[in-house]
Formats: sequence, C-alpha cells, structure tokens
Amino acid sequence: MEEKHFQSSEKVRDFVIGMSDGLTVPFALAAGLTGAVAGTEIIITAGLAEIAAGSIAMGLGGYLAGRTEIEHYDAEEKREYEEIRNLHEVEIAETKEIFAAYGLNDQLQETIAREMAKHPKAWVDFMMRFELGLERPDKNRALQSAFIIAVSYIIGGLIPLSAYFFSETSLEGLKYSCGITLLCLFAFGIVKSKLTGQPVLKSAFRVTVIGVLAAAAAFALASLLNQ
Repeated sequence: MEEKHFQSSEKVRDFVIGMSDGLTVPFALAAGLTGAVAGTEIIITAGLAEIAAGSIAMGLGGYLAGRTEIEHYDAEEKREYEEIRNLHEVEIAETKEIFAAYGLNDQLQETIAREMAKHPKAWVDFMMRFELGLERPDKNRALQSAFIIAVSYIIGGLIPLSAYFFSETSLEGLKYSCGITLLCLFAFGIVKSKLTGQPVLKSAFRVTVIGVLAAAAAFALASLLNQ
C-alpha cells in the first residue's frame, strides 16, 4: 500500500498567510471607515488602494523570505564543504554522533561515517539535513511565494470590499460585508483545517473571531474619533 503525505505545505502556508490577511485587513479598514463616513466612494477607493499596497507588500515579504531561506542554505552548505575539507575528523565525529543517536554501535558508526566521507556531496547533504536540520529550498520558491501570497491577498481583500460596490450607504455595505466576510472566514477556516490537519470547528471559529475582533475594533475606534 502506497503511503500518502502532503507535499505542498509551503504553498499552503503562503495561501493561508495571504488569504487570512486579505480577508481581515481590508475588512477591518472598511469597517473602520464606515464608522467615519456615510458614503461608499471613499471606502471603495481606500479599500482598493489598501489591497494594491497590501498585496505588493505581502508579496515582497514572501519573496524576501524565500530569498533569505535560499541564501542561508547556500551559505551553510559552503561552510559545510569547508569543514569536511579542513576539519575532516571533527566532521567524522559529528557524523558518528548522529548515528549514535539512532542506536547504532561504535563499529557501524565508524564504518558508515568513513564510507560517507568518500562521497563529499552526499556527505554534505546528509549533514545539512541531520546536523543542521536544513532542507534544500526550491530555487523558484521566492517567486512562487510572492505570487501566491499576493494573489490570495487580492482575492481575500476583494471579498469584504465587494459589498460596498452594490450599497448606497456605508452602513448598508458594512452589513452585507459582515455577512459575506464572516461566511468566507468560516469557510476559509474549514479549508485551512483540512489542509493543515487541525480540528475543523476550532480552526474555523478562531479565524472568524480574529476577523470579527479586528473589524469591531476598527469600527469602534473610528466612530469614537468621529464624534
């Protein structure tokens, strides 16, 4: 029987980051502006501007994080190659320690470590994974991360803002926006739980509550300052 494991955790993480912020931040902004203005034009304009700026900022953050991960791995890999050349016996000892942690006896540790030392690339790959806990990142990871985060942020942001396009007043738009966004937040929480293996209701309610609190705080603050 073939084992099945989830292979796209990084892409899912990017989707979750972009969508959760996209649903929450523009929703809170629109709710806050509703507490200060009666018309929808300013809310729509500000909301679209925020979505554009937010998607770029979030996408750039994802890109920089991906590049940093790649650069960090490359730097550690270079250092590891230098160590197996200049500190050969030290690396042999460290390799043996790794196998000792898995219960191998001294003879097997010595044999396997010496055999691995004959193949520098495989040895470095082994040490990167088991000594440093690093997996080789995808070279396309940075661009993929930026794209997924930015697009999911835009999609998430347009959901709460869409209600204002078809409403005459900001309060009317807020009512529809609340209904649409809360349903989407709850649905997003369910999807997130399925992708990450978390309890369904717990994840759905947590995502929804965060969105409600953010919007309520923004609306209350704007209403207070506008008095």
